[in-house]
Amino acid sequence: MSFKCVVLACLVAATSAGLIPAAPLSYATGPVVHTAPLVHSAPVAYAAPIAKVVVEEYDSHPRYSFAYNVQDGLTGDSKTQHETRDGDVVKGSYSVVDPDGTKRTVDYTSDPHNGFNAVVRKEALGVKVAAVAPVAKIAAPVAYAAPIVHATPIAKIAAPAYAYSAPIYHH
Repeated sequence: MSFKCVVLACLVAATSAGLIPAAPLSYATGPVVHTAPLVHSAPVAYAAPIAKVVVEEYDSHPRYSFAYNVQDGLTGDSKTQHETRDGDVVKGSYSVVDPDGTKRTVDYTSDPHNGFNAVVRKEALGVKVAAVAPVAKIAAPVAYAAPIVHATPIAKIAAPAYAYSAPIYHH
């Protein structure tokens, strides 16, 4: 929406509210003569806000505990996590099988005195490799076509020349 439309919409709203007289304004070159007194509308009343702000209670000693475990034999996806919180102390652990076949386990703690600390362990897993079907052998040799020779380009496009100059600094 353009600035002119916004100004027009504000003027229409102010006129509808009675803040601006609805009579057209005109300018004369001669003396200004008022034929009727200017009528003022009643003051605009304050309306209460529509939306109320919901203030959540502050828990000075939060507590929670959660965990999950994924073991998908079809895709090989394997991961776990558990975490507990008691006030400002958080303890947890998660593990995941990395693409190289090792299991990475991270044990972590966090508290206001020591900050965040994590210990990472890696362990090799006995990963089973799925049996792959043998590739079919080709009975006859494959014939190759002659190499494709490209013609000379029809038009050459010159690379644009760029020049660099230091920025101009004015005092």
